[in-house]
Amino acid sequence: MSFNIADILGHAGIDVLVVLIVLTLMGIGSMYVGLERWVTFGKARNQSRELAETLTGHLAKQDIAGALTATQDATVKNAYLGHMLSVGLAELDARNQVDRHGLNAARRAMDRRSVRESAELRRGMNILATTGSTAPFVGLVGTVLGIINAFGAMGETGSGGLASVSAGIAEALIATAYGIAVAIVGVWLYNYFTARVDAIINDITVAIDEFMDWGEKSLLAMAEGGEDAPTAEAPAK
Repeated sequence: MSFNIADILGHAGIDVLVVLIVLTLMGIGSMYVGLERWVTFGKARNQSRELAETLTGHLAKQDIAGALTATQDATVKNAYLGHMLSVGLAELDARNQVDRHGLNAARRAMDRRSVRESAELRRGMNILATTGSTAPFVGLVGTVLGIINAFGAMGETGSGGLASVSAGIAEALIATAYGIAVAIVGVWLYNYFTARVDAIINDITVAIDEFMDWGEKSLLAMAEGGEDAPTAEAPAK
């Protein structure tokens, strides 16, 4: 038997092939999650930046209804900024004004939404973590099975020469290398997207704080100016 991968796999035992198939599925799953997260995070970040510019104008005019409508626009449906601020703006819009009770309710609503948003951002990450942590051990199972096959071949031939065990050892080493390679990809993707998620969560935290600062400044301006709270239907004059 020549020592190329095609010949080795052609003579490999069913048990080792099953292990290699499992590793292949783990690798495909990791690549799918990585691609899906990369596309999703890209859309979310671009749409959040676009939405932030729109919201700045509405909030500067105290146009709560307009800001809420902007967060619900279909063109920014993937924006994590819209997901967060829409629930806070909805609380203010329901009260038709910016007041202390409305701001407190908005903060609680956004805090609740941030928990859900964090879970959504981490969707599929368990697949990457599982692949990175278990793929070497799955490959090790293939290694053990390959060695068992090698000893089985040795028993059948009644010889302890290299020729009788070379096929089993070769398939064992392939399983080990394949498991390590799949694990490396899984760990790299997991670490990369964990950093992306942490960055987005930081952006969400800053956005909530800035929204609350806007509300506090609005209340202060009304208190100092002796004006009524601006309504949600029309910008404050």
